[in-house]
Amino acid sequence: MPLQPLRPLTRLYPPPPLHWVGDGFRVRGYLQAYADLAEAMDPFLLLDYHPPYTYAPTQYRRGVGTHPHRGFETVTLAFAGSVSHHDSAGGGGTIGPGDVQWMSAASGVLHQEYHAAEFARTGGTFQMAQLWVNLPARHKMGPPSYHAITAAELGHVALPEEGGHVRVLAGEFQGVRGPARPFSPIAIQDVTLAAGRQVRLELPETFNVGLLVMAGPVTLNGHRAATDDFASFRPGAGGIEVVAEATARLLVLAGEPLGEPVVAHGPFVMSSVAEIEQAIEDFNSGRFGRLEG
Repeated sequence: MPLQPLRPLTRLYPPPPLHWVGDGFRVRGYLQAYADLAEAMDPFLLLDYHPPYTYAPTQYRRGVGTHPHRGFETVTLAFAGSVSHHDSAGGGGTIGPGDVQWMSAASGVLHQEYHAAEFARTGGTFQMAQLWVNLPARHKMGPPSYHAITAAELGHVALPEEGGHVRVLAGEFQGVRGPARPFSPIAIQDVTLAAGRQVRLELPETFNVGLLVMAGPVTLNGHRAATDDFASFRPGAGGIEVVAEATARLLVLAGEPLGEPVVAHGPFVMSSVAEIEQAIEDFNSGRFGRLEG
């Protein structure tokens, strides 16, 4: 059998420091910490990863209060614990382990996100990730939408000989498609591998690809990566061979680069300064709607 080509590793990034978003999310901000990584991961704009952390019981609502967004989509993946959301376009709900919230802010929403009431009351381990996915310029001023995706709705592929499994949120793995319908071609996969087992990831040659090691260590095309490391792979031919030294879990992010101007100001991501100025004016004028609570 001829050797299969491997996609070149661009860089392995160590975990950035933890910081708090609001008072409920203790996260590592990968794309924000490394300027070259943000450029290499187009169309992804942000990755906040909340590694496992145990919260004490409380009657207080932990989270992030009312804030606006325009010009992109937020994708929240719950691995442990539960999180709630509601927004000024009428979207909202609570997700638990394995579920996903997919919100397209598009032309603009106000929203809040916080620990679900029952989880806050009992306390426990919380683990999640949130992505910001850029919208193509032609879709930035479209209508907002919200989609709660349950764990049962995700695509699921069991690896041979109980070697692990792959959950597919967006894109395709071994012919199984995920339920998400993004505005540009992307793939998001949650990969679990048993100790000593391996899997080969095949993604379109034109995609930027990044892997977050949520549990490791693993080797990625021969490069060793520890828990909370992030690996970036440039577009090109070849697969990514993942070998688990111990039970491993990885979040796979891949997407067709938009190659469009990105002008960001806090929670607004548009294509020009004028569009940012308009977003600020619209927000200050109350055009993002109202959100009670």
